[in-house]
Amino acid sequence: MKIVIQRVKNAHVSVEHEKVGEISEGFVLLVGFVEGDTEKDYQKAADKIAGIRLFDDENGVMNRSIIDIKGAILSISQFTLAADAKKGNRPSYIQAMEPHQANQFYQAFNQHLRGHGIVVEEGVFQADMKVSLVNDGPVTIILNIENGKVI
Repeated sequence: MKIVIQRVKNAHVSVEHEKVGEISEGFVLLVGFVEGDTEKDYQKAADKIAGIRLFDDENGVMNRSIIDIKGAILSISQFTLAADAKKGNRPSYIQAMEPHQANQFYQAFNQHLRGHGIVVEEGVFQADMKVSLVNDGPVTIILNIENGKVI
């Protein structure tokens, strides 16, 4: 499982010129599942994201979590995170999880985040989406989760 976390001031996602998700301060997550991912992986990822301290405290130190600031998450499924670009100029996506299972995991991942009391807005799985955001910092973290552990 691969996730790109971007700290944002605000963000929204549109499908066919219609806004389908919008947040103010929080995270934009780009979420990709690969073959072999398990429930433990998305649960670990959600727990890590809920607790990771990427927001400034009163001293300007990144010491507050998304829960601490009552922020929100815009979660975007992105199978291209499973790309393998080692050979040639055209990436291979053979490592990406099969779409039906990936969608089930994506929905369960978002529900696990909501279980932490976080407001989660979503894009539309497998849709052509336009994501707009205002990066804050910028602060961007890449999480790789395998066998229920951050690697």
